[in-house]
Amino acid sequence: MQKHNATSSLSGKTVVITGASSGVGLATAEAFAISGCNLVLASRGEHALNEAVAYCKSLGANAVGISTDVSDETQVATLARQALALSGKIDYWINNAGVMASGKFEEIPIEVSHQVVKTNLLGYLNCAHTILPIFKQQGYGILINNVSIGGFMPAPYSAVYSATKFGIKGMMECLQGELSNEPNIHICNLYPQIQRSTGNMHSAKYSGLDFKIPPFAADPRDTAKQLLKLAIHPKKDKFPDFASWALKTMHGILPKLLVNTASSGMRMLMEIKDGEPTSGNVLKASAPPHQIYGETLIPLPSGKTKLALGIGIAVGLGLLLFSGNKR
Repeated sequence: MQKHNATSSLSGKTVVITGASSGVGLATAEAFAISGCNLVLASRGEHALNEAVAYCKSLGANAVGISTDVSDETQVATLARQALALSGKIDYWINNAGVMASGKFEEIPIEVSHQVVKTNLLGYLNCAHTILPIFKQQGYGILINNVSIGGFMPAPYSAVYSATKFGIKGMMECLQGELSNEPNIHICNLYPQIQRSTGNMHSAKYSGLDFKIPPFAADPRDTAKQLLKLAIHPKKDKFPDFASWALKTMHGILPKLLVNTASSGMRMLMEIKDGEPTSGNVLKASAPPHQIYGETLIPLPSGKTKLALGIGIAVGLGLLLFSGNKR
C-alpha cells in the first residue's frame, strides 16, 4: 500500500527525459508512464522518438516527443520551453542522454572524442543550466542525473568517456552545494554499473573492439526503477545495486589493480577481435534497434547463479577489506 501511494504521488507530474528513445532512457520513460506522469521525451532520432512516445501512450500516459541534441544549448532551451507549455511546470528532469567511444585513445578520431565531451559533459551542463532557473522560479523541482559508476572509476580504453563522467560528478556535487539553501530543489546522482541495454550496441568502437554485453550487466528496468525512486525520495548520491557499490569500494581499495586488470582484459579482446571501426551513435542518432535490451555475450544466468556470484563478490570484497586492515 505504501509503495502504491508513493508511486501514485507522481500522477499528473511533468517529467523531461533525455536520451529516451532506447536503453535505460526508454525503460525510464516506461517507469514514469506507468506512474501516471506527463512525459516529455527527448532524443536526436525522430523515428525512434515517435516510437517511444507511442509506446508510452499505449501505457496510458500523456506523452510528447521533442527532437533534441543536448549538446546544443539552443535545442535544450527549446525543449524546456515546449515542456513548460504543456502544463506550466516541470517537476522532474532526467539527464540520461549519453554516448561512449571505446578503443585506444590515439586511434579514436578527435571529432568523435570531442562529440563525446559535448554530448555527455556539456549536455548535462546545458540541461542543468536551463532547468535550474526554472526550478528556482517555481520554488521546487528535482534534477536526476544518470551518471554511471564511471564517475568514480575509469572505464578501460574509454578515456574521454571517463573524463566526462568524472566531470559530471564534480559539477553536480558543486551544484548540490549551491542549492543547499533551497529545501525544495534537489539534484540527485545515480551511479549504475554497465547496463544490459542497447547502449553498447550503439557505442563507437575502434582498435578492433567488437564486444557484446557481459552477462553480469544490470537490468535497465531495475536502473529505471531507481531513477523513479529518486523522484519520490530525493537523495544526493545513490548506488542502484550491490555490484555498483562493490565496484566503487574495490576501486577505492585497490585502484591500480582493478584498472590494470580491466585494461588487460580489453587488450585481450582487441587482440582476438577484428571489428570494423564505427562511430556508432556519437556523430549521429542511434541506428536500430530502438529497444530497452541489447545483445549479451552469453545467455543470461539464472537467479541462483546471480545470487552465487553476488555472494562470491561479497566474500572477495570482505577478504580485500580484511587484508587492507591488517596492513
